[in-house]
Amino acid sequence: MRYLTARKRAEGKGAAGTGTEHFWYMKMSGVGLALIIPIFLVAFGRTLGGDRAEVLDAMSHPAMAILTGLVIFFGLRHYAGGAQTMIEDYAHGMTRRALIIAVTVLSYGMIATGLFALAKIAL
Repeated sequence: MRYLTARKRAEGKGAAGTGTEHFWYMKMSGVGLALIIPIFLVAFGRTLGGDRAEVLDAMSHPAMAILTGLVIFFGLRHYAGGAQTMIEDYAHGMTRRALIIAVTVLSYGMIATGLFALAKIAL
């Protein structure tokens, strides 16, 4: 016979059982983005005002290409996580599911488009 209290069964689980993992992913991606976004803005800001050849040369540098790829991927994944949390708080039923699917598809579509454009520039 098991003597588990309601608290013991629910410990470590959010409403969907993954609340803690989602919370920590959002915290860690937020901290990571807070560190790399200023570096990206300074590096990208230096290319503003240059002609096409200068911009392509700067963006094709491996460090800049990697930094840009990281900003695109983690920035849009962070966006999708935040949008999903907002949708879960304010939408219900079938509308919630449809909106979460739409945000996820939009996020991955923008990631694919951004990384494709970056590959075209960097290679």
